[in-house]
Amino acid sequence: MKQEPTGAMRKMLTRALISALLPTAALAHDDRRFAGSPLKPWFQSLGTKAGGLCCALADGILDVTWGTTPDGHYRVHVWGQWVVVPDEAVVQGPNRLGRAVVWPYIDDVPGGTLIQIKCFLPGEES
Repeated sequence: MKQEPTGAMRKMLTRALISALLPTAALAHDDRRFAGSPLKPWFQSLGTKAGGLCCALADGILDVTWGTTPDGHYRVHVWGQWVVVPDEAVVQGPNRLGRAVVWPYIDDVPGGTLIQIKCFLPGEES
């Protein structure tokens, strides 16, 4: 008889699958790719309405596919899913880079994991 995986086993498998699919740009580290960029100090100063800093450019995902929901909220396509960006995660002010950047993370919730957005910097609309 085949045994169904337990909740703990499903959670472990889900985490393993998500970890395997995560692009390296999403891992929280500054790999020094942008160390010489004149925009580095500006990126390090970016924050949200909630008061949190967004981390370095190297921690975000560049050129993310994004749009708006019918009710006017931003949404981004991250790790194979569309995720609605909380209003407090939107970076205010001009985008000196011009390209969209998102800082996602994985949050443990009852029953599994959830993609959350720490910060989102909208890009120029095409």
